[in-house]
Amino acid sequence: MTVDEFESVIRTAALASEICHIPTVRRSSASAVNLRIRLTNGDFIDVFYNEVSDTIAYALIRENRRIYGADNTGGWHFHPFGTPQAHIPLAQPLPFTEFLAEVERHAQDK
Repeated sequence: MTVDEFESVIRTAALASEICHIPTVRRSSASAVNLRIRLTNGDFIDVFYNEVSDTIAYALIRENRRIYGADNTGGWHFHPFGTPQAHIPLAQPLPFTEFLAEVERHAQDK
């Protein structure tokens, strides 16, 4: 997947969500991109992709701390709500749409 294709997937998912504002590019190069998506509750999601290393990372941030995340560094795993320092292995890659759906579910539980 190219950087442009990845960014398009993230933008499409965010724009379809009722809790997301328009994603902004924090950093970009020919082979990598870092996006930030501000949420209606004041939290934000940082998304990173590196095309060369195929590294992907998603992090839900509240008060400058990750409260939920997922990435493929060392194999796909997630950092659950409540214990974001934990690494729970995943059997398959986690698409951003599924990550965002979990963020949306958690927002409804508040």
